[in-house]
Amino acid sequence: MSDTITLLHNPRCSKSRAALALLQDAGADVSVLLYLDTPPSRDSLARIVAQLGITPDALIRRGEDIFKTHYQGKTLDADAALDALAAHPKLIERPIAIRGERAVIGRPPEKVLELLD
Repeated sequence: MSDTITLLHNPRCSKSRAALALLQDAGADVSVLLYLDTPPSRDSLARIVAQLGITPDALIRRGEDIFKTHYQGKTLDADAALDALAAHPKLIERPIAIRGERAVIGRPPEKVLELLD
């Protein structure tokens, strides 16, 4: 397993900042991916969803205006949810920490520390 933890990070998000600080304070080797600047591909999102053990729909932030405008009230199957996440990276729940084949959503931020085991 790789020792580096990749953090899909939004520096404007307090939970994301807290997760990054926890990992850094623990001495983890962290590679920060500013996913709004460099969005993951649809294939990468599918891989992340599999690593998280969730459905693509569960990764969507429903409080975002983009969701409310384009998707609220619609049933999104896995393909449609991945398409929405790829087209609108702001909809991706954050932060996501990935180490090797394991991934966690940092909500609460302390969940990212599970990857240090």
